Amino acid sequence: MRCQTLPKRRGPIVAPPERHFAARYRRYTAPVSSRMQRRRGNVRRRRVVLGAVVALVALGVALAALGGGAPTATRLSPPTTTGSAATTVTPASQPPSPPFGVGTDSFTLTEPGAPGSTVRTLPTTVRYPAIGTPGTPDQAGVAPLRSGGPYPLLVFSEGYDISPEVYALLLDAWAAAGYVVADPVYPFTSPTSPGGLLRTDIVHHPADLSYVITSLLDDSAAHGGTLSGLINPAEVGVIGHSDGGDVSLAAASNTCCRDNRIKAAVILSGAELTWFPGTYYSTPAVPLLVVQGTNDPTFNPPSCSIQLYNQAPQPKYYLSMIGQTHVSAYLLAGPPLDVVAKVTIDFLDRYLQHSAPKLGAMTRDGTVPGLATLTNTSSMGPAAGSCPGAPAG
Repeated sequence: MRCQTLPKRRGPIVAPPERHFAARYRRYTAPVSSRMQRRRGNVRRRRVVLGAVVALVALGVALAALGGGAPTATRLSPPTTTGSAATTVTPASQPPSPPFGVGTDSFTLTEPGAPGSTVRTLPTTVRYPAIGTPGTPDQAGVAPLRSGGPYPLLVFSEGYDISPEVYALLLDAWAAAGYVVADPVYPFTSPTSPGGLLRTDIVHHPADLSYVITSLLDDSAAHGGTLSGLINPAEVGVIGHSDGGDVSLAAASNTCCRDNRIKAAVILSGAELTWFPGTYYSTPAVPLLVVQGTNDPTFNPPSCSIQLYNQAPQPKYYLSMIGQTHVSAYLLAGPPLDVVAKVTIDFLDRYLQHSAPKLGAMTRDGTVPGLATLTNTSSMGPAAGSCPGAPAG
């Protein structure tokens, strides 16, 4: 398996060449226009003409007196409606609920290069809730389930020298839960990169990530495409594993590259990285879920995840996967991956779907004796050792 031959993730740090970060991020992080606001109608009150009612009652009494009998009660019939004027109250139909079928579409996103740099090409697979049977393999080109949308957008960033599609089990689970999930192939860090591998290229990946967000929101806003009307532009999240977690954290929380459209971040065995020149955890805080295997001493030791968790502001959560390695809980089918899928979906449902009960579900799904523990305390006890490549602090 490819993941068994991963290069050592936390090796000696070679400072990347200085880049003009600010200029790149301004191009792709312009605020998305808000939805049309609702208009409120004014309810007008009608006055009842009391004089007519009094006259009607007096006339009835007078007629009764002339007839020599007791007055009789008069029942006023409600007005009748005819033809199309008649109204029938029909309960509003409920939108479909997950799990959904999963469809896929492929895009080749061409990111304009900065002056003096080359164009960057980002092949991107997009998964989306689709018409079909839940639990079946994802299908290319199947019709989207538009009646359940629009859906939040998730952009997933893979680890170094790992193909994004290796994570298909998790990607499918997120799409089936009601998310549009994009997994771009970044230049120079995928095993299929035409130019080979160059780990320092990840300093450009937050800008690549923002470009993917912009491109897919534009596709959703356009008419006639697969993604047309499918994405909620106000609800965007990022998820990343290993170096992809470093990229996702920078895009969500570092002043060098922060994209303010990102409303939630999930970091799978990731870390802070000095290669990103800004300051972490600028305000406002982005809700954060950190996931870490306890048996990951080489690629991303727990000290890296604990450091970023302790420095991050609330709301934040730490899911410790007992005995899991750098990849086992994210790539291999079984109970550990099931826990990661459930807890990440609970977290995303809480902060992108705004379902408050999902916090209780997170606690239940993330507390499995001998397998997983979940905490949201302000800090965790210090882990042994330091985190190579992370800022001091």
